[in-house]
Amino acid sequence: MSVETLTPAAGPLTLIHPADSSPGWWRSAVIYQVYPRSFRDLNGDGVGDLAGITEELPHLADLGVDAVWLSPFYRSPQRDAGYDVSDYCDVDPIFGTLGDFDVMMAESHRLGLRVIVDLVPNHCSDQHALFQAALAAPAGSPERDMFIFRDGTGPEGHEPPNNWQSHFGGPAWTRVTGPNGEPDQWYLHLFDSSQPDFNWDNPAVHTEFERILRFWLDRGVSGFRVDVAHALVKAPGLPAWGGRADGGSSDGFPGHEAPMFGQPAIHDIYRTWRRILDGYGPDRILCAEASVDLHRLAHWVRPDEMHQAFNFPYLHAGLDVYRLRSVITDSLTVLDGVGAPSTWVLSNHDVVRHASRFGYNGHGPRDGDGIGPADPQPDTALGRQRAAAASLFMLGLPGAAYLYQGEELGLPDGIDIPEGLRQDPTFARTGGERLGRDGCRVPLPWRAAERHLGFGHGDDPWLPLPASFGELARDVQAASPASHLALYRTMLSVRRELDLGRGSLAWAEDWCTGSSLGYVNGTTLVLMNLNHEPLEMPAGQVLVRSTLSGPEGLLDSGETAWISLSPSE
Repeated sequence: MSVETLTPAAGPLTLIHPADSSPGWWRSAVIYQVYPRSFRDLNGDGVGDLAGITEELPHLADLGVDAVWLSPFYRSPQRDAGYDVSDYCDVDPIFGTLGDFDVMMAESHRLGLRVIVDLVPNHCSDQHALFQAALAAPAGSPERDMFIFRDGTGPEGHEPPNNWQSHFGGPAWTRVTGPNGEPDQWYLHLFDSSQPDFNWDNPAVHTEFERILRFWLDRGVSGFRVDVAHALVKAPGLPAWGGRADGGSSDGFPGHEAPMFGQPAIHDIYRTWRRILDGYGPDRILCAEASVDLHRLAHWVRPDEMHQAFNFPYLHAGLDVYRLRSVITDSLTVLDGVGAPSTWVLSNHDVVRHASRFGYNGHGPRDGDGIGPADPQPDTALGRQRAAAASLFMLGLPGAAYLYQGEELGLPDGIDIPEGLRQDPTFARTGGERLGRDGCRVPLPWRAAERHLGFGHGDDPWLPLPASFGELARDVQAASPASHLALYRTMLSVRRELDLGRGSLAWAEDWCTGSSLGYVNGTTLVLMNLNHEPLEMPAGQVLVRSTLSGPEGLLDSGETAWISLSPSE
């Protein structure tokens, strides 16, 4: 059925994206992020583990996702929840063993689930053998050249080499003591001081990470999500930065590129990686966590580079209908220009969960700062209702979608975490000014009647579960056809049945107002109402709606529906 055939039912349509028939499972996949520390604790030590993931994989297959993305599980001192890696080719004992990883891979393949693993190439742990060797070696040595060491400035080198600041707060430089016991050089860390940045100007760093890629590809992974993919290469000379001290974005301000982000040489690295993955077959992928604007995002997903890149502008568009339309239009138009699919995401391990973000009528929290007891508290019911509407709207879009563990339960952020139990280094480095990301990393509730809501049966979880999570536990929701979980199962099933991920997108102009937004994908109208009043729906079969209590023929405030515009048989 053509767009012209649908026009009388949908009203005027503006086609911006044709249907996609290009090969590649990732182009339309729904990928589920597992944060291993918080997914499921099978050995009872209070921290989630690989065996726990294996145990619950059938639930993810039943949910209807195509792949699982694992946040870091490598050996690590856990100063930054595993993003401080001390050995990239081993499993940290708190998560299990390489044997446990292999068992998990076998179970995922049995269930038809692909596995993508996190890769952290910008920095490692200060406990990594390479950095320990650098500390023991003198200035100018090959060992130090694996990282970014520089002499200080000012009298006796007591000042940092430049004015760059860490994303976690404070200077991006730390001075070391030399082998002779005297104050020595400074090393760069764009994040925590325990996370020294690699020197990607050194070919030996390239060789090391190519070895790491092959290690995990040989164990069957389907690809890598590349952490801070825009930050590996720094501008020659490490010039002082005149914009936001921590870079702010990869784009800087007009005419000025942030010297720690988005340097041209970075693309040669990913072209090499792409060739390595292609050598394992056409189904292995790279996904960039690259904080760049939409027009530059296309540079990361050209045919010889990454397969996907996270769409952060979509995540940050919130429920602003004008921003949403603009971001969706730009995303599809720009990425179509290089033959790449768009991705869509609403939550992850670094931002306030969207069930909490959308629980504000006015200004909500800054994503990564967290919500504290002294802050305005979100309306839980409103947030969950809007989260369901936003998820249904997102999953109707053509392209790939990323889900964050627990969003299928409508989980809000865990807010009331005592200061003494907070783990995010952002909290400590800012003296508590920024609460950090612990709220979105609270462990999952599996079974309401069990100890720790079924997350684990032994020690207290590494972060406390709110008591309110009991009524949101997976077993409770699995028993209710009106639950958030039931909605996710339905919309993922219908999405797959209608092949919406491979579909087209045309704006339904009559439904794009200041308080509603509608588009047509194939023969399905996706309509979201953000008005304070119900909206009369057009004629057609309602396939899915984000609430079950909406009035007949009307789309309630804060509700989304998928409506079939196909003529009745």
